[in-house]
Amino acid sequence: MSDAHGAGRAQFAAMMRLPGVPWFMATSAVARLPIAMASIAFLLYVQRMTGTFADSGLVSGCVLLGVAFGTVAQGRLIDAFGMRRTLAPVLVLFSLVAAMNFAVVELRAPVAVLAASALLFGVTQPSVSPASRSVWATELPSGRMLDAALSYEAISLEIFFILGPALAGGLAALPWAGTGLLVTVVLLVGGSAAFLAMPLVGRAGRKERRGELRRIERRESRRVSRALVRNPGLHTLVLIAGGFGVLLGTVEVVVPAVAVDAGNLALGGVLIGAWSLTSVAFGLVYGIRPWPRALHRRAPVLLAGFAVLIAIMTIPLSFAGFVVALMIAGTLITPQATAHSLLVDRIAPAAASGEAFAWVVTAVTLGLGLGQGSAGLLVAAAGVQSALLAAVLAGLLIAGIAWLRRATLLPAGPATAASTPIDPMPAVAASHPETT
Repeated sequence: MSDAHGAGRAQFAAMMRLPGVPWFMATSAVARLPIAMASIAFLLYVQRMTGTFADSGLVSGCVLLGVAFGTVAQGRLIDAFGMRRTLAPVLVLFSLVAAMNFAVVELRAPVAVLAASALLFGVTQPSVSPASRSVWATELPSGRMLDAALSYEAISLEIFFILGPALAGGLAALPWAGTGLLVTVVLLVGGSAAFLAMPLVGRAGRKERRGELRRIERRESRRVSRALVRNPGLHTLVLIAGGFGVLLGTVEVVVPAVAVDAGNLALGGVLIGAWSLTSVAFGLVYGIRPWPRALHRRAPVLLAGFAVLIAIMTIPLSFAGFVVALMIAGTLITPQATAHSLLVDRIAPAAASGEAFAWVVTAVTLGLGLGQGSAGLLVAAAGVQSALLAAVLAGLLIAGIAWLRRATLLPAGPATAASTPIDPMPAVAASHPETT
């Protein structure tokens, strides 16, 4: 295992020495981080302006639904017209939509207007993540270096989905309620503009338009894509990722609601940040000796365990007890995110790993949107315990179905299955993306 990890690190180091790569990676990271901040920033902003979690949960859920659909639509446009010709107009449109969203929130527009505006905000968010993966696929030859680049993309995005809410939650503690959303927009616009200006992006765009070879590659890509979407292992993984998103989204609404009951909404953002950081810290420890060791069992078990730990959050009668239960529940976030990345590598061929990962991210995003939207309504109508228990039941149901389908997550070939019965989850995965 150490030899493989050493080879991966060597490929990653060689990639970093290529001209333009460090700056390309930096701009891509700046543009992708705020994607995970937007829904929480909206949630806390709208709640402070309207005073209701029913409205804020609905609005933040609409942002996530918009992101899910917008990513698919922009991906198709990028395939048809190229990155710059697609994302540059989208970026201009997004800037205008973002300004409109600030206006409607500050003017306390009706919730239907807020929801529609938030949906448009999500749809027009520049889809830098699939574009970034496309650049790697165009610029690097197939092999270990490309695998290292795609692993970096996958793991860094998972980390952003953990740390983004932490940053948005921390900014919510500042006096102006819209600070978190403003920082999100600035990072998205600035990072996306810098990304599009990178020479690697322009060069990849020119390569995309090369005649017959490109048409042949696209036909092969469509063939691989059709095979992927028929893969039962992908269906199981998408189901697990969606359940994970529902649980996450619910907690992200419940925590600010509990903080409001305690008399301090800003503390809710701080707790979300602490929850995310606890997740990363425990993920490094868990990675030393993950359990269950077999990856096809690990993902359903972790989802069920996450649901059970969230159920414990309904027990404490004091705010301090709730915080302790929250921190304990958060320990299973990073292990699940890493398991998802490992399963993508297992069930998808290298030529389809990008699309497989996109399906997983879309499933998590839709789950987050569903969780936040339903939790906001349940918190307002029946309280935080009802919202948590509804999500727990959904999570346990999905985990049970995934457990029954766990055989679909086994390696495809008998030789592969025999040689890799146990999938390690290195403790250094977050800092050395080539390890997965």
